[in-house]
Amino acid sequence: MFSNISWGEMLILLVAALVILGPERLPGAVRWTTQSLKQVRDYATGATSQLKQELGPEFDEIRKPLEQLNELRSMNPKSMLTKHLLDGDDSLLTGNFDKPITAGNSGFGEYGMPHQQKPLERNERPPVDPDAT
Repeated sequence: MFSNISWGEMLILLVAALVILGPERLPGAVRWTTQSLKQVRDYATGATSQLKQELGPEFDEIRKPLEQLNELRSMNPKSMLTKHLLDGDDSLLTGNFDKPITAGNSGFGEYGMPHQQKPLERNERPPVDPDAT
């Protein structure tokens, strides 16, 4: 829940709460906050389980588009390249070439480096890639 708050920020919040509330009221405020968060989490869990019971198998059909949306939200340029162009192998992007890349990755040699093409002969036209133009 607080995965995007670092320990330093938590310490600053604790010091600010200590200054604002004082040492007498701070333990009660912390206790009230934790109880409230537990209660909200219990309400959310109860609502989810109630929906699952009432909808039955239709609940999974409702969740599928939401899971796809969450998958799209987690996509960034690096993960898109890794997933769609490199078949999940990120060694080309990270520079970690410790293990050989499988033959399934077309266009790349044994250790992730592009295949060396033979040089063009004199007056030979280079190949045209219609998708690249």
